Amino acid sequence: MILITGGAGFIGSNLVAALEERGIGELVVCDRLGRDDKWRNLGKRELAALIAPEALAGFLEAHGREIEVIFHLGASSSTTETDADFIIASNFTLSQFVWDWCAARGVRLIYASSAATYGDGTAGFDDDASPAALARLKPLNPYGWSKHLFDRRVARLVARGAPLPPQWAGLKFFNVYGPNEYHKTGQMSVVAQIFPRAAKGEACTLFRSHRPDVPDGGQRRDFVYVRDSVDEMLWLYDHPAVSGLFNAGTGEARSFAELAAAVYRALGKAPLIQYIDTPVAIRDKYQYFTEARMERAKAAGYANRATSLEDGVRDYVQTYLAAADRYR
Repeated sequence: MILITGGAGFIGSNLVAALEERGIGELVVCDRLGRDDKWRNLGKRELAALIAPEALAGFLEAHGREIEVIFHLGASSSTTETDADFIIASNFTLSQFVWDWCAARGVRLIYASSAATYGDGTAGFDDDASPAALARLKPLNPYGWSKHLFDRRVARLVARGAPLPPQWAGLKFFNVYGPNEYHKTGQMSVVAQIFPRAAKGEACTLFRSHRPDVPDGGQRRDFVYVRDSVDEMLWLYDHPAVSGLFNAGTGEARSFAELAAAVYRALGKAPLIQYIDTPVAIRDKYQYFTEARMERAKAAGYANRATSLEDGVRDYVQTYLAAADRYR
């Protein structure tokens, strides 16, 4: 049995689909569906159980001996959420509970961290998991801080020789895009937000640069197709001897202007881009550059080649966004 917290979410539902494709039938999802169309992320899947987060402890108590591995992806993932108490309860306290349970029961754990832990990037994007290296990072928002707080807790437990899960791996996901992200509305990837305008032949909007050394649209991020994020998780699943904190990106930063152009070209259209001011509320927290260093993952044996921006956007647009059924 494999348990996926956050399994109805964006990355989680893509992982569930990939695990099902492997023929693993005992899949359990822990998540909330709400009243919108989030349920469609799991609409094609066969599940052994679908449980609410408040039922997680009871489920683990009843079925602990059956669980092989937990993919802990459940979290409050909004970078604009301001209720820090809610974020800590969802992203730190729950993660501690899952970690402690896995360590006590000898169950493997693969969990989601985030590139938001790197803050403005001035400390670099090296996935060094030592307590000293992590202490140098300064996240810019409560979401990034909550993920960083758990990474630091794990690093301290490892450093002092505390009981650990037989395999533990954290993944710092960079800017992931792909199918099943639609329930995130304003937090969807720029690809999904641009697509409706591009499909109509209208101009899309991007944030203007507020730095003299960066042109409008020249802000660069490590955009990663969700299937690559899933591939890295599956690789860890296939290699239970590998533990550690790893980046999950492509290793190549690309500009928002390039991303927007890829959406239009996937539709056979010429790019049309207009620039607007970055909202004042997030301007001082806006990342102008992210790029995953992938050396540690490669040194551990992960050799999968990342999907190029153009190929990933083309597949997402043509296979999902422009299709009658846009869900994986």
